[in-house]
Amino acid sequence: MFSPTSLAVPVLFGSVAIGASAAILAWRARPNPGAKPLVWLLVGQSWWSTCIVFSLSAGTAAEATFWTKVGWVGVMTVPVAWILFSLEYTGRDEYLTRRNVALLAVVPALTVLLALTESYHGLLYVREVGVTAQGSVLVEQGGIWYVVTAGYTYLLAVLGIVPILGLLSSGATAFRGQSAALIVGVATPWATNVLYNLGAFPNVGIDPTPIAFAISGVAYLGAIDRFRMFGANPAPAWRAKQFLFDHIHEGVVVVDGHDTIVEMNRAAAETLDIDMSRALGAQGTDVLPLNEPFRADGGRELLTVGTGSTSRSYDVAVSELTDRHDETLGYVVTLHDVTRYLQQQQRLKVLNRVLRHNIRTETNIIQGYAERTSGETAETITNRTARIVEISEKGRDAIDLFEDTVNDREGTSLVGLLERSLDAARDAYPEVEFVLERPAADAAVSEGLSVVVNNLIENAAIHNDGEERRVTVTAAVDDEQARIRVIDNGPGIDDYELDVLNSGTETPLRHASGLGLWLVKWGTEVIDGSVTFESNDPTGTVVTTTVPVRRSGLSHHNT
Repeated sequence: MFSPTSLAVPVLFGSVAIGASAAILAWRARPNPGAKPLVWLLVGQSWWSTCIVFSLSAGTAAEATFWTKVGWVGVMTVPVAWILFSLEYTGRDEYLTRRNVALLAVVPALTVLLALTESYHGLLYVREVGVTAQGSVLVEQGGIWYVVTAGYTYLLAVLGIVPILGLLSSGATAFRGQSAALIVGVATPWATNVLYNLGAFPNVGIDPTPIAFAISGVAYLGAIDRFRMFGANPAPAWRAKQFLFDHIHEGVVVVDGHDTIVEMNRAAAETLDIDMSRALGAQGTDVLPLNEPFRADGGRELLTVGTGSTSRSYDVAVSELTDRHDETLGYVVTLHDVTRYLQQQQRLKVLNRVLRHNIRTETNIIQGYAERTSGETAETITNRTARIVEISEKGRDAIDLFEDTVNDREGTSLVGLLERSLDAARDAYPEVEFVLERPAADAAVSEGLSVVVNNLIENAAIHNDGEERRVTVTAAVDDEQARIRVIDNGPGIDDYELDVLNSGTETPLRHASGLGLWLVKWGTEVIDGSVTFESNDPTGTVVTTTVPVRRSGLSHHNT
């Protein structure tokens, strides 16, 4: 007569063979993360299956119960090996300290001990319950500790699956295949065991979990061979993220939506001069003395830490963290040290102030001598003197450009900026017609854009020598960018000048004629924008400047 136990022995032999094959492949790959724990997991499964075979083949009840008790060594090896494999394979081996591994082994060690000594206490009993028609002795297991052991193994199974689940959404096909195979490999026997303990297999007569190891072994073989589990391993990716976060030079603080610090790297702790363990769980606004609270639209601020000569300044960037529903989870606060940059800017400001003063003094003297003469020579001296003053003013524009970019935290109105630039141009060049085509909607842009626009308009007006001199400024805004076009009908910019700008550097033999276009190029780069030059039809130049739109509101600079 057919019985489930008659089919169990050959299936168990098959699961042992498959598990042994997978164990050999894992052993060969043992330098790779997760290989050794997987070997122990497969050995545990094979040992469990082998003991069940011996139990079913036993001629006496004593032999059957003995092999069932010894089988608990494999039973308890599997869940511990699984959690160790999961953590090591996904790069979370920082949790695998000797202390943690020893704690994981406490329940398994007690379980094996209680199984071998069950006749003295009955906490984990192993008893004969009958004999099959084929003569196999059936064994029953139970007791209070059996429930504890089952709960413990299920817990380790779930905890081990959680890191693997994260790989299902990986961009790498190999990682997705590996994780799917691993989940099948661990979920199949565990689900079988849960159903067995719930009484879903009343007529089987044995625990069918080892039989499910045949499916489990095939899944592990597929993960190793088909999806190159030890040839394409995700462990470095996880460790790299942790390494970058911990060792990046910039300070990084992560706060949740309730202003609680949940993570901080070493650089941030050193910058803020605070113990990391004390900072975690503290209020973000207490640790980070910012003028503005964290905002959903991000923002930037300048933070000074320390006093006197030891103080340092940091550019603070706040970025929002959202879930897949675009709900705010928290904020990432990045501290970028700009102390040296600000010191250099201060030195440049002082140097520029001194040079401007000296240049003005000397040019005034030269202008005084020119006024005492007449004719073409006097006119030439006057024009050249004005040119020297203009160059000194361009130097001041360069300082303003960098200074405005650093200090500009909110942004300014694009329309207001364009109107101010054109009003100044109309006063300076009354013979030129200036036209402004406003955007459909206003937007906040960096104040540094004003230097760029001023120089573009000035360049278009000065170098336009036609009879009807006209400069048109247009602007368009979308969700991410603002595009400003300055169009003139003059002779156009010389190709040589543009070649120098495109090369990005000046040499003794190749240099642009002035600072104006350089300020345009530098200005767009500083505010993360771009600039392009095109010919206008029939004459002139079209310069298009594209800059990012600020997410924050318009500042008080608006007009």
